[in-house]
Amino acid sequence: MSEILLYYKRPDPTTWVYLSSFLTIGLFFVFHRFWSVRNLDVLLLILLAPGLLMVHEGHRRELNATSAIKEATTGEATTGEATTTGDTVDETAGGADTPGVDRDEQAGWLTPRGIQRSGFIWLFVIQGFLLVRLLLDSLMVRRPLLDPNLTTGGLNFIGISLFVFMMANVVASTPRIQEEQGPKLGPGYALMNMLPAIPTRPVSDAVAGTESPEPIEYGPAQRRNAAVAKVLAILAHAAIVTGIVLIGKHHFGNLRAGTGCALLYLLLPYTAQMTGRVDHAVPAALLLWAVLSYRNPTLTGVFIGLSAGLVYYPLFLLPLWFSFYWQRGARRFGLGVASMLVLLMVLLSVDGSDSLVEHLRRMFGLFLPTWAPGGIWELGWNPIWRLPVIVGFVILSFFLAAWPAQKNLGTLISCSAAIMVAAQFWHGYGGGLYMGWFLPLVLLTIFRPNLQDRIALKVIDGPARPLRRDPVPEVEAA
Repeated sequence: MSEILLYYKRPDPTTWVYLSSFLTIGLFFVFHRFWSVRNLDVLLLILLAPGLLMVHEGHRRELNATSAIKEATTGEATTGEATTTGDTVDETAGGADTPGVDRDEQAGWLTPRGIQRSGFIWLFVIQGFLLVRLLLDSLMVRRPLLDPNLTTGGLNFIGISLFVFMMANVVASTPRIQEEQGPKLGPGYALMNMLPAIPTRPVSDAVAGTESPEPIEYGPAQRRNAAVAKVLAILAHAAIVTGIVLIGKHHFGNLRAGTGCALLYLLLPYTAQMTGRVDHAVPAALLLWAVLSYRNPTLTGVFIGLSAGLVYYPLFLLPLWFSFYWQRGARRFGLGVASMLVLLMVLLSVDGSDSLVEHLRRMFGLFLPTWAPGGIWELGWNPIWRLPVIVGFVILSFFLAAWPAQKNLGTLISCSAAIMVAAQFWHGYGGGLYMGWFLPLVLLTIFRPNLQDRIALKVIDGPARPLRRDPVPEVEAA
């Protein structure tokens, strides 16, 4: 009886894409206004899933093919096993075991690397549409109230249930090293690359008849890091969901919208597949809580500084946020950012590592754009083409600091999301996969009301930066 009632198997990622897509349409699609912007947003979010599936499928097939070649080379596998594995390699990797022949030349886009490349291109196309949508969001003044197609109680029940199941997957998962889950983080704080990835895909997930690799035996230090990674992943996702709900309640004045936004985040196939990735979830939580605490510039600066110190890429948010606080709160915001960055650098020096300079270079991304890239840039694209993309990205980050001139909370959220989406196009280590950095902000942009009155001069206490004014002539008393 216990096997009947208590048996639980994680759904296959493709199955979850279909189920979550149907549920997303049923809960958030505006059926009485078919041509609304909300429906376009829901469609774009759903279309992110196929690219994510292709990237992970291609990466997993490449790992299986590589492990099969190693077994055949070292002779560790038996004769029968080698035959079976070799057949599988021919089918899934397009003849990956043929020496001296490039897999891409044998089967084109059907090779593991070809599948990954197609997935990255798909992600870039959809994220390009999302970038355009976010840049146009400031022009959308009329924002009708479009609540989810379910009561707040129903949204809470589904959301809590999903959160419990996802966190249970994290607790019950066996940690893997970063290479088995995808590209490394690249530039960022040393702690991010020390923590293992916590895979939440099905344990018995096999590709083309091959078995999943055996769990890796970790020592005490690795087990400790795995426990820290699980705790951080659970806390980060709890902070993301809580932050979204609180922003909806306190800043949007609509608890139902905040609850629906949090539920949509949990429904996305990306969240289910990347639940155990600390380098995805922690920066997303910090950016969300920066938005939640935007009335306190110092605390907001601490959150932004911590996220920028951990993964480097939020550093490009600083011009935008400084422009928001320019007339009031800029100094306190800068103090919060600087204090957190200095604290992180001090912690690196206390570590006593001989490679302190290397850690600081990685923390601030002080590398040439062509330096050992990964992701799409190792799948046939010359890394030199990252240079014009980076230049365009820097221009965009400073352009959004100048436009629109009068920034409110709504433009702050949408422009921050746009910058983090644009960072995916030149991210040298899996750009396009780090959707957690922008998806919560995109969801807030989709659900937000008109926030034109939420400007720094009105919501932040303290002296305002004086503006230049023409002198007023004195009037003589009669």
